Amino acid sequence: MCDPSTERWDGKMHRVGTDLWGAADRYEPYVGRWSRLIAKDFVGWLGIVPSARWLDVGCGTGALSSAIIRTAAPAEVRGVDPAEGFVATAESLLGGTHFAAFVGDAAELPFPDDSFDVVVSGLVLTFVPDLGRALAEASRVTRPGGTVGAYVWDYAGRMQMIRLFWDAATELDPAARELDEAVRFADLANPEGLRRSFEDAGLRSVETRAIDVATVFVDFDDYWLPFLGGQGPAPAYCVALDDDRRRALREALWELVPTEPDGSIHLLARAWAVRGSVIPR
Repeated sequence: MCDPSTERWDGKMHRVGTDLWGAADRYEPYVGRWSRLIAKDFVGWLGIVPSARWLDVGCGTGALSSAIIRTAAPAEVRGVDPAEGFVATAESLLGGTHFAAFVGDAAELPFPDDSFDVVVSGLVLTFVPDLGRALAEASRVTRPGGTVGAYVWDYAGRMQMIRLFWDAATELDPAARELDEAVRFADLANPEGLRRSFEDAGLRSVETRAIDVATVFVDFDDYWLPFLGGQGPAPAYCVALDDDRRRALREALWELVPTEPDGSIHLLARAWAVRGSVIPR
């Protein structure tokens, strides 16, 4: 199991503050599979004409890029992510379908001005250390009149799989509250915060909306086991616990999550989406 105290793991992990990313086989069952459902609706909402040039900032394992390729008829899609493991996975899944991915930083994008018609980001903005600079870079590489868009989880509300986790964790350990994404990202992970950040970056005609998808787990293990992967704040907290405290957390969640008669768990995942236009320079 990945040790969240290490800076890198297997040469392919990337740390942002206390958050560790890069193991695709652990990210996908945690939130990657649900991001893929959000991505389809998000791309449709953007309403981009075919043959556009797209950049996916923080492309991860390719959830958003895959939706673009499948539904938006792009001329090209480029992905950038600081985690080598994610870039390698995205390339292996999507390479050769008008897609190429690169290791890079959202605050220093390796592209010339006006390179893309659309720059997007899925589940990334809350983890970017310098959001203002990242949005300035997104605007720089987007042509005037082009679109910048993103989505983030509704951590404080209806991203229920994570909300239930932190509700149980903080009941057992009040100190865990400072790690809860609803607390850490309170200024951004909501429509007002997203709108403000885009407008502060000089984007215009900014709009926001909620995107909801069903998250159905076949049983409690399907819900619980991804938290043992160490990818992201909640799993990192979970794997750092000793065995007794982790067992207590599991039991608390078992009591808290709603379970159907067949053992399945039906929750909702809400993301807040935002889009804006780049003004002529």
